[in-house]
Parts: sequence; structure tokens; C-alpha cells
Amino acid sequence: MTEERGNDSDDAEPFRFETRSIHAGQEPDEETGALMTPIYANSTYVQDGPGDHRGYEYSRTGNPTRTDLEVNLASLEGGEFGRAFSSGMGSINTVLNLLESGDHVVASEDVYGGTHRIFTQVYEDYDLEFSFVDMTSPDEVSEAVREETELLWVETPTNPLLNVVDIAAMADLADDADAICAVDNTFATPYLQRPLDLGADVVSHSLTKYLGGHSDVVGGALVTDDADLDERFGFYQNSVGATPGPHDCFLVLRGTKTLPVRMDRHCDNAREIARWLDGHDRVERVYYPGLESHPDHDLASEQMDDFGGMVSFELDASLEETADVVSETRVFTLAESLGGVESLIEQPATMTHAAIPKEERVAAGLRDGLIRASVGIENVEDLKADLERAFDSALR
Repeated sequence: MTEERGNDSDDAEPFRFETRSIHAGQEPDEETGALMTPIYANSTYVQDGPGDHRGYEYSRTGNPTRTDLEVNLASLEGGEFGRAFSSGMGSINTVLNLLESGDHVVASEDVYGGTHRIFTQVYEDYDLEFSFVDMTSPDEVSEAVREETELLWVETPTNPLLNVVDIAAMADLADDADAICAVDNTFATPYLQRPLDLGADVVSHSLTKYLGGHSDVVGGALVTDDADLDERFGFYQNSVGATPGPHDCFLVLRGTKTLPVRMDRHCDNAREIARWLDGHDRVERVYYPGLESHPDHDLASEQMDDFGGMVSFELDASLEETADVVSETRVFTLAESLGGVESLIEQPATMTHAAIPKEERVAAGLRDGLIRASVGIENVEDLKADLERAFDSALR
């Protein structure tokens, strides 16, 4: 954070998560008494003399609404420093800005399609190398690490197969290699998982998802305890300019206030949907770490406070038949993205992960019959009935 605002000082009482989600970084406006954080719709700020400003000079560099959001996000992740960006990809790009030609990155083999795209179609052109491995196996990650490795990029749970990666083990491997351990915590949110507590150096978020929570804003964030890293993030944040506007920051602050209650309902509904799908005769396999049959269930139980609102499942169906299923739902909306209060459904092979070449996609387990569902907070019986209707209509 560039400036100091809010009430999250070192000598403040260590409030619990639910209280911090509402109050961290947010005090009534001193001048007007406004309860909600004001939207500072300014591009520039008056100076009392050349270079003598009052904490803010230009909104690409800093904006009071953004600062309040950054304080709030840092508090929720248990970190010292937060930076907000105009998208989740903007935050990922900022981490990659730390690297130099010849550096090497190890990442999950079923990493989010947009992350895979920026790695392979943007940064490989700048002589960076990327190894995509099964990060649920610390041995495989260890074998992939080499002298040039500067970054371990961890998603957990992964998108869309919901594999769970041992964050502490990855942090140890990164430390041994003198590399950065960055964790994309979008699926879990800080309400369910706090990577910094487990040794990670950086936490990345797409604020578009659960933290915003209402499918009406796009944003990203980085949180760290490392002052040097934060200073570099701030330099690139300002220099590259992938910064959110004050209206977007306000919407995310509105979302974080209800994050705990929303996530409780997301988790309850997803657990029920996963169990129902697991017993369904049309479903070959369910990917949900809350199921005891999930290979990473024990690790998820230790590392997470609950198992999240995402459920993926696989049908014994062609690409076309699977497309028909996701097109027939009426409560689940066919759309990319996730984490809103409404349930969304999509086909990774043709939507979120279409940028990954088919042979790589299939090798990573992203087959044609795979469906990813972001389970919302509607009545769970309506959600089950909706899926049943779609199965009956599309799989005759």
C-alpha cells in the first residue's frame, strides 16, 4: 500500500476474520461521517506546492478507495502489504514482472487457462521457461526445480480438477531453491485458506470471483509480508498501470463484507451437490476435496477450513454431448467465471481452458466430458433438479 488509511494498525485488537472482513481498512469518513468508504473519483489531487501533496498525487499511483481495499485484503490474508489490480491477470503479470530472461518457473499442470496462456504465449517469448508438473507430488516438483528456477506458481485447489497442493511443502522447496512461492488463492479465499501462514511468499487473487462475489466487477490482488517484494510490486503496479478504478474497489469492499456468510453457504451447497453427483449413474467421477474419496481429502482437511464452492465432474460423454448438458441448465447459468452468488456452469475444454492445446489438456486430465460448476447460494434442491433435467434432456 502506498498510503496509510483505515484502522488495521499494529496495536489494534486482533479481531477475528468476520469482523475484519467488515471493518479492516474502513473507518467512517472523518469529514462527513459517511459509514461506507467513499468513492474517490479523482484522477489527480491538489498539491500545496510542487511535490508537496497530501498523500496522493495521481490515481494510477494511489487512490484512497483503493488504499482502503488494499488494507482490507492484506488483513484478510494475514499479510502486511496488499496491492490491488484491474484484473487477476494483472496481478499475475506483476509477479512475472519480477523475472528476467533465462529464469525458470514451475507450475501446476492443470493451471487456469489464462495463466497457462500468459506463461506460454506471452512470457516464453521473453526467454522464460515453464515446467508444468503434478504439484500434488512434492517429489515431482523437486525434480523439476533447477538452478534457474525463480518462481513456484501454485494453485490450490486447482482449476478445474480441484487437486490440493501442499502449500507448506511448496514453500520449503521454494526456500531451498531461493525462489519465490506464489499461491493463487482464488478458489479457497482467505476465509478457507491462508497461504502466508503456511510459508508462501505471495498470495494472488482474482477479485472478480468470491471476494467481489456478485459477478459485477473485475479485479486482482497481491498480498505479501515481504516489504521488498511489496515495493517491487508497487513499482510495477504504477509503471505498468494495471490498476483498478475507485468504483471497482468500492464494489470489492462491499463484497468482502459478506464473504464469510456467502462462503459458508457456497460450501454447504457444493458439498451436497458433490455427494449427490457422486451417487449419480450418469456421472463417472466427481472432483471435490470434501469427498472422502478425493485423493487429497486429508491434506485439504488440514490445510483448509472448509472445501469451497467449486465442483467439477466428468461424464461418459462426447464433447458435443457435454456441451448440450451445460446448455440445458436453467438455474445454473452457462458462463465463464465463478464465485458469484448465482450458480454457473461451463465446459473447460471449450471455454476457460480452450487456450491449452488439446493434447496437453487431455494429458492433464481435462477431458471432453469434464464440467466445472461454481455452486451458488440458491436452494440446493433446485440446483439438483436443474442438473437432473439437463442430464435427461441432453443424454438420451
